[in-house]
Amino acid sequence: MTGAVAGSDGKLRCPWAMSAPEYVDYHDTEWGRPLTTDDAMFERLSLEAFQSGLSWLVILRKRDGFRKAFAGFDLEAVARYGAGDVERLLADTGIVRNRAKIEAAIGNAQAALALDGGLLHHVRSFAPRGRRKAPKVLGDVPAESPESQALAKDLRKRGFRFVGPTTLYALFQATGLVNDHLADCHAR
Repeated sequence: MTGAVAGSDGKLRCPWAMSAPEYVDYHDTEWGRPLTTDDAMFERLSLEAFQSGLSWLVILRKRDGFRKAFAGFDLEAVARYGAGDVERLLADTGIVRNRAKIEAAIGNAQAALALDGGLLHHVRSFAPRGRRKAPKVLGDVPAESPESQALAKDLRKRGFRFVGPTTLYALFQATGLVNDHLADCHAR
């Protein structure tokens, strides 16, 4: 069981963040921070889905490519993508070229636009309520929660894909809807 680890700057961080500079930057400046727009939530949801089965580091290193390929994750623009866009994206080496995930991102944009109140509000409405004890070691951090299971079920009913409870719990973590920075982590 690993607790927070000191970086070269002396700051204690969650141990998953220590293996590459991209992880350190993501951990320190973005992971666990709240979002303010539907497009930002759509980007995070899409990237979490593309990450499924891969290292998050692959996604971070291709993030600029994803942003270019998916019109900055503008929901309305991506919702209008068609078969030609799918083929264009399958040829784009700047992203993860997986047909099912590309088609899911487009379908998820369409489904997100149909949500009353928007995607950000909808995801937030399923977030865990109240404070919970700060995890001390990585083993204290769950892979999913009853809330992420409920959100997965709800989103699937609405036509979303690549939205399993583990992916959605990771989305809760990444967007500050749960605080899973370890107790001793400087970013907590």
